Amino acid sequence: MKSAGRAEWTKLRTDASNSWLTLAVVALTLAVGAAVAMTSRCDADGCGGDPTRLSLTGVLVGQVVVAIVAVLMVGNEYSTGMMHTTLTAVPRRLTVLFSKSAVLTAVMLVAGTVAVLGSLLVGGLVQPGRGFTEEHGFPPLSLTDGATLRAAVGSVLYLVLIGLLSLGIALVVRNSATAIGIVLALLFVFPILAQVVADPDWQRHLQQISPMTAGLAVQTTVDVGDLPIGPWQGLGVLALWAVGAMTAGGWLLRARDA
Repeated sequence: MKSAGRAEWTKLRTDASNSWLTLAVVALTLAVGAAVAMTSRCDADGCGGDPTRLSLTGVLVGQVVVAIVAVLMVGNEYSTGMMHTTLTAVPRRLTVLFSKSAVLTAVMLVAGTVAVLGSLLVGGLVQPGRGFTEEHGFPPLSLTDGATLRAAVGSVLYLVLIGLLSLGIALVVRNSATAIGIVLALLFVFPILAQVVADPDWQRHLQQISPMTAGLAVQTTVDVGDLPIGPWQGLGVLALWAVGAMTAGGWLLRARDA
């Protein structure tokens, strides 16, 4: 298992595109979060803003790059034929699956932590000048606040789960472009449908099963009771999607030829 993990780490870090994409996860998350923090305003009490969630808006963009990194971990091996070599060197296919998952999880935990903490730092510096002050009912952003800490930890876990979901889907379809298309559809089609459907009950149900909408509920720190699903329950929904994809991918990895 250790040697398989080292092999997966070597493959990931020696591919220059993976290094740049991982840096892009951090850079884009920070850039988008900073842009939103610098353009949001709260000019009076009850302006309805959520400073923590606004600071973490970049996760919406960062997740797309996470999905690409995860898909390419599998898609590149199938497209180049390297998967035959991988499975010859490590015949136990579940070991290959767990090794890829462990390496991806470790990399995204680091990248996600840097991106999320950086976004909150920028938000904490910028937002008081944009009206998010104690006078308007917003204390300074701090990880000592339980809701902010939950949003930060949950956002990092969200990015990891998006990576595992994408990895599982890539193992199922074995094609990078198709896998990325499926992942993006899963993330963005549900919210679109929820806006199109007129029935409020159906809207709520779609939001509750949407991997993105439910998962990102963990970022909310204001009016949590109005959410269609609780913060940790929503992250649990995304976890179920990831487990389902990984289970299907692992089963197919064992059941068919490389």
